[in-house]
Amino acid sequence: MSPVFDTDYPADSVEFCPNPGFSNIFVCGTYKLVESPKPPAPGLPTPKAYRKGQCLVFRLNESDDLSLLIENSDHVQTLDYPAIPDLKWCHGRTFPRPTLAIADSEGSVSLCQWDHDTGAMIPINSIQCADIDTLCLSLDWNNRLVDAKPLSLAVSLSNGELAYLQVDSTGDLRVIGTWHSHDYEPWVTSWNYHDPNMLFSGGDDLTLKLWDIRNGFERPVMVNRKFEAGVTCIQSHLVDSDLVAVGSYDEKVRFFDTRNLLRPLDELGVGGGAWRIKWHPSASRQNELLIACMHDGFKVGRYSKDTPSSILSEFREHESLAYGADWSFSEGGEKTPIATCSFYDHKLHVWSA
Repeated sequence: MSPVFDTDYPADSVEFCPNPGFSNIFVCGTYKLVESPKPPAPGLPTPKAYRKGQCLVFRLNESDDLSLLIENSDHVQTLDYPAIPDLKWCHGRTFPRPTLAIADSEGSVSLCQWDHDTGAMIPINSIQCADIDTLCLSLDWNNRLVDAKPLSLAVSLSNGELAYLQVDSTGDLRVIGTWHSHDYEPWVTSWNYHDPNMLFSGGDDLTLKLWDIRNGFERPVMVNRKFEAGVTCIQSHLVDSDLVAVGSYDEKVRFFDTRNLLRPLDELGVGGGAWRIKWHPSASRQNELLIACMHDGFKVGRYSKDTPSSILSEFREHESLAYGADWSFSEGGEKTPIATCSFYDHKLHVWSA
């Protein structure tokens, strides 16, 4: 059995810190729907349901036998927010301290920074991208691989819109524009990490779109409507600038050449809706990807140009919807630490592959 932590609220997102020297720090976002209580008295209005969440901060320890520990001593902090559908660390050196962006269920994006001296996350800024009844479903930084200027965040919103934000080195946030992107929920937006002008989005309208922000926000430069269910996750390959992986509720991960996003190079059946996909951060394992497969656990797959893509391993110790997953950025060792979390059983596991 792998080490496990009870997140209390349902858990849906996990992210390891990419900054050198801080790869043992990771965060988990949670999402709890609080149902409407009964009216306090006849004739009084019914209180509204609402969503609450937490950003849980952890520090990984290693024992002498390299088994990973995630006991209470490693849970270093809890930050209260509205429910958190997504969170992402900023790569690069724009900020003097590791910086995390948090998307919440009341239309806001918040920034926090890890303070090494105090061993804690410090909230530094927040901005409203939409009204409080609109969820920020996903977000992504544009500087994963390049020194993007301006530093930007893209956010997908439950009202069908995308938001484009710019961020300066002090953490000041500005909403540059919002626009209609999908007819139903845009579950994901993700930058092309090799070209920070190009932005992907995918939605419950069974559609993958590509936007060039230099052209404004009125129309995408590409639309692929050939999916069998909603598009849920997108990530550019971290080495091959022409490769992108796209996951869907239809239980497939498709691999596309960015120069032809209408016909996949290959498809990988993963047994459940692909909610998250993460390419391995090491060049030596560049074609391996971690997949959160919703009703079918977590899996490590491999993309291959010459043979059919395949599943390498599975992790089935979760008992609920497999949602959050990430690789550690730690160097060395044959296996890489992995954190995964699941929803209704509110469990966070740490394992390796």
